[in-house]
Amino acid sequence: MLREKMEKADLGREAELEALAAGLKPAARMEPFDSFWEGPEDVEKGYGRFGQFYRHNYLKHLSPDREASILVISCGPGYFVQLLRDEGYARVTGIDSDPEKIAHARSRQLNCQVAEVFPYLAARREPLDVIICEQELNHLTKDEMVLFLRLCHARLAEGSTLVVHGLNGANPITGAEALAQNFDHFNTFTDYSLQQVLEYCGFGEVRILPLNLYVFYTNPFNYVALGLATLFSWLFSAFYILYGKKNRIFTKKIGAICQKI
Repeated sequence: MLREKMEKADLGREAELEALAAGLKPAARMEPFDSFWEGPEDVEKGYGRFGQFYRHNYLKHLSPDREASILVISCGPGYFVQLLRDEGYARVTGIDSDPEKIAHARSRQLNCQVAEVFPYLAARREPLDVIICEQELNHLTKDEMVLFLRLCHARLAEGSTLVVHGLNGANPITGAEALAQNFDHFNTFTDYSLQQVLEYCGFGEVRILPLNLYVFYTNPFNYVALGLATLFSWLFSAFYILYGKKNRIFTKKIGAICQKI
């Protein structure tokens, strides 16, 4: 149904994007795209753990302008919002559709609010400098993903940044299982297919990032795991070459940084 509506609409026109998004109920219902589901049972521990992950993998790619207007989608308890505030970013907003998660964020005086992503983006008028998605794009169907990315494109100022991530289908160990493990996972990516969808939705200067899980340097086992993961990556790359494939990124998840052009 969504595809039929998108085909009839001129998606280059912002009003038609907004009309489609305003009443959309995404297919993922148990773990929806606009809520963060990866946090630990002890929510407080997540601020340090996820903060370290975001600091290592994403922070260096964001605008150095501490007055940049930043939206964090699927912010959960505000793990990324907390990091950005700690780093001096003054205009950060987080949204999540789960009131319980937002309650944790507000207990820390974080600027987070309960909102569903499609109606929120449809109604927003102030242009953004950065949009960050904490939930994987895999929780959207392909049609929903195109609509979401085009909405993000419409809400960003020229030259501004979008940050997304997804499950890496190229990893021979985790790729198939990652897709099958969750009823609300609709697809996986490779570095090429993630770049494809972003460029199709109007973004440029796309950089695909291997997301490093092994960033907890005070734990000695972190270095053992990092060494093994690096070895596996070399082996996977060699096997792919034997089959004439060009994949070179084998981390469990891959991220992307791109600009509105």
